[in-house]
Amino acid sequence: MAQTLKLIILDRDGVINQDSDAFIKSPDEWIPLKGSLEAIARLNQAGYHVVVATNQSGVARGLLNMQTLNEIHQKMHTAAQLVGAEIDAVFFCPHAAEDNCDCRKPKPGMFADIAKRFEISLRGGVPVVGDSLRDLQAGFVAGCAPYLVLTGKGQTTREKGGLPPGTMVFPDLAAVVDFLLKKTVDMSV
Repeated sequence: MAQTLKLIILDRDGVINQDSDAFIKSPDEWIPLKGSLEAIARLNQAGYHVVVATNQSGVARGLLNMQTLNEIHQKMHTAAQLVGAEIDAVFFCPHAAEDNCDCRKPKPGMFADIAKRFEISLRGGVPVVGDSLRDLQAGFVAGCAPYLVLTGKGQTTREKGGLPPGTMVFPDLAAVVDFLLKKTVDMSV
């Protein structure tokens, strides 16, 4: 397949929805951040395929089961569709850090799976948007362009430093989308 697919990879908690140090354990706790779903709709309108890549160690910790995780993601898909947005796929790691799996960010296993599923190379600037260092590290190692949002854990992440080279920082997902869409328009002129 030619590299014509426009893809963006988003973390879930702290980027699309409110984050919680106690984990998002039920559909009721999944609350979208203001403007995030509308930003996804604008990406779709510009031809982007939107993929979510999220660590969900709450499953391994017994805080929620797979059925509940699926219900949370169904709520996210439904809420997105209500504003004209489409999330193409959700990739998640259900493991705890001590499981030492390849899919848990900051390791790039989930990103390799995304590249395989969409038959695309992530090298060359596929945007990855996250609020934590591990989101950006996993994407960067896979060849993605890292974008830090200051929602969720983003402020703390920025203050701690150590961001991958070339990381761009934005207030929220809507601001990242503004930038990406302006960049696309500028390149087509």
